Amino acid sequence: MVSSPDNCFHCGIAVSDDADYPVTVNGATQLTCCPGCQAVVNSIQSAGLAAFYRQREQPAGSPVSSREQSDAFHAWDHAPVQRPFVHDLGEGRREVHLLLEGIVCGACAWLNEENLARQPGVTEAQVNYATHRARVVWDPEVLSLGQLLEAVARVGYQAHPYDPSREEVLLETQRRQQLRRLGVSGVLMAQVMMLALALYAGDWWGIDPALRGLLRWCSLLLCLPVVVFGGRPFFAGAFQALRHRRVGMDVPITLGIGLAFGASTLATWEGRGAVYFDSVAMFIFLLLAVRFMEFSARRRSSLAAEPMVRAVPAMCLRYPQGDTDATPETVAVAELGAGDRCLVRPGEVIPADGEIREGRSSVDESLITGESRPLPRVEGDSVMAGSINADSPVVIHVSAAGPDTVLAHLWRMVERARADKPAVARLADRVAAGFLFALLLLAGVVAIYWWRNSPEDWLPITVSLLVVTCPCALSLAIPAALAAATGNLARSGLVVTRGHVLETLAKVTDVVLDKTGTLTFGRPRLVGTRALTPQRSREDCLRVAAGLAQSSEHPMARALREALRETRGESAPPPATGVISTPGGGLEGSVGDNDWVLGSPQFVAERTGIHEPQEAVVGSTDSGSRVLLADNVAVRAVFLLHDELRPGAADMTAFLRRSGKRVHLWSGDGEAPVRQAAAAVGIQQAHWDMGPDDKLQRVRSLQNQGAVVAMVGDGINDAPVLSASAVSIAMSSGAQLARANADVIVLGNGPKGIVQLFRLARRTRRTMVQNLSWALGYNLLAVPAAAAGLLMPWMAALGMALSSAVVVADALRLGRYGSGG
Repeated sequence: MVSSPDNCFHCGIAVSDDADYPVTVNGATQLTCCPGCQAVVNSIQSAGLAAFYRQREQPAGSPVSSREQSDAFHAWDHAPVQRPFVHDLGEGRREVHLLLEGIVCGACAWLNEENLARQPGVTEAQVNYATHRARVVWDPEVLSLGQLLEAVARVGYQAHPYDPSREEVLLETQRRQQLRRLGVSGVLMAQVMMLALALYAGDWWGIDPALRGLLRWCSLLLCLPVVVFGGRPFFAGAFQALRHRRVGMDVPITLGIGLAFGASTLATWEGRGAVYFDSVAMFIFLLLAVRFMEFSARRRSSLAAEPMVRAVPAMCLRYPQGDTDATPETVAVAELGAGDRCLVRPGEVIPADGEIREGRSSVDESLITGESRPLPRVEGDSVMAGSINADSPVVIHVSAAGPDTVLAHLWRMVERARADKPAVARLADRVAAGFLFALLLLAGVVAIYWWRNSPEDWLPITVSLLVVTCPCALSLAIPAALAAATGNLARSGLVVTRGHVLETLAKVTDVVLDKTGTLTFGRPRLVGTRALTPQRSREDCLRVAAGLAQSSEHPMARALREALRETRGESAPPPATGVISTPGGGLEGSVGDNDWVLGSPQFVAERTGIHEPQEAVVGSTDSGSRVLLADNVAVRAVFLLHDELRPGAADMTAFLRRSGKRVHLWSGDGEAPVRQAAAAVGIQQAHWDMGPDDKLQRVRSLQNQGAVVAMVGDGINDAPVLSASAVSIAMSSGAQLARANADVIVLGNGPKGIVQLFRLARRTRRTMVQNLSWALGYNLLAVPAAAAGLLMPWMAALGMALSSAVVVADALRLGRYGSGG
């Protein structure tokens, strides 16, 4: 049964004109009457039961009663429905990202954040005004997801678990609504302005009273739709704020509009006094224009990271019961789980993280790692969701799906950064909130003063004061700049995972660089192997080293495994047991019947008491790093590995020095390769043979001297020092991304990305200061002028709009900064 176009697709009741809850079923867009029906339709489709709507004989029941509405919210409490968007953080905590409808200003965002934070079981709640998204961490044993959504509905807003397709529909709907309001208000404003010109001319040269009355009534009739239709969002926002005893940005706006329009209507009815229909229409039109500019900037920021979310396909080919001899079946990617096996054909997107079990191909990981060239992948290699299989069909053994993939992890970090507020943004929010109270008090004092001293002027002066000091510019100064800058960075392959990054980077005094993976590619290759005792051949030593390196993701461990595969054609090194990894040192464990130690000379000496023999040093080139293999008797072999410097590394360090930063090179490698790397990129302060504890102590020493330290490392082995730094930057790739412990992750741009990051941070700070200075300076000048009666209402409306437009336009420039290289 198909519902009428005017009835809800799910329950069949009539859909009101202001209801906008579309769903897409079997490729066609349908309307529903409320968020509950919309949620049920989406849940039915997510479960693969869309055929229900083709087979049903009548619409489902209508969720009219409060009990049924509550049931609709609690439809989100089912585990299969939550799986795509709820992330389990462990320790009884879960995380969800919500898309909020109805937010129109910073006060709305504050109200929702406070409301969510006060719910029992909620431990973290952040609402991003720029993207209209909320990040909530809560205890599901105390509060269900349905109760969380219901709590948002109780304060007059609507929340939905974040879904990119829904956000796109919502943003497009908002865009159409705003354009419709803007267009209608603009056309009618132009007519009101033409009538106002005639009235002004009549006041100057004289006009027949009957004609003046007719022009005023025409202005009233033309202005009324502007107030009712164009001004509706402002009145709705003010009502919500006052209902919850808050003073939002819309309160002074609606107060000014209401006073001016009400007084003008009264003057038209009585046939005496001044009218301000032109100012009212202009004010609403300009406000709508500024909000559309702000909406466009927010939409651009929201869509900057969408490729990450949209990379994973909706459907995939899965082998039933993991039997690769059977015919694969088409299933929703949401149904995949660890242990499944799926077939990925050439040109298709890999649906989940996993390991290749059959076949070999090239994989394009550019979306995730920034690597522009497809990389060869063979049996046993790991692949990531969102990558594209370029050449041949492969069978993937799924290790992680849905919210547990590397891609989902990256997206959550981006959303966490968007939800965070830097200190300057929190300061701006407090200033704007206090400013609104002060504005209303001042408007009351000014109104009383002019009423007593010049009764005919109190209304236009009060309206001018309310309009000219609208704190739009102050509220937009920080969020608009941060949204544009983070969107720029996301498009450049720089994932910002903390909100304070751009603010803090502009204050950094010292930049510490790791060598492997930062100045170099982090892909060392074995260039030489020397057996130091006759009991073990070079080939045997390489096999033992590769066996110990099986469980390590360190670049040098991977190099040893790849060398074994290339030299002996062996894909599997001998098994090792009891392997212990020491970050910055090496590995120790058992291979065969012997205990072995593999690592730096210092690490080997510390673990075995055997020092590096002279013959291990003689003949080694200065450009390579030495790795020793020893048992309890002697050092059996030395491996020489070489890692090439990244292009642009020297330019990066030169830029940092020109920017006034002190640049340090700290590495766990030996003296010779570290000195050579430092000389090649122009770094004077270089230290070698450093373990994680040594780096941590040096960072704290610099901080005790007043330094603000930014650390650039691999994101894994340098975790302690990254955590201790004011800003941590990880140049990670592949599976390392899932464990990267950093404020910024650089995906493939290398040193150029670091330069772009620091440049944009400096420019963003400058823009935020400019915007705040402009907003505060404008209000400091405009308030006395308006209070003194020097500004007409139309002049105040124009000044308010221009001040907000300047802030948004200045912030939007950050979205294009550095795009030309």
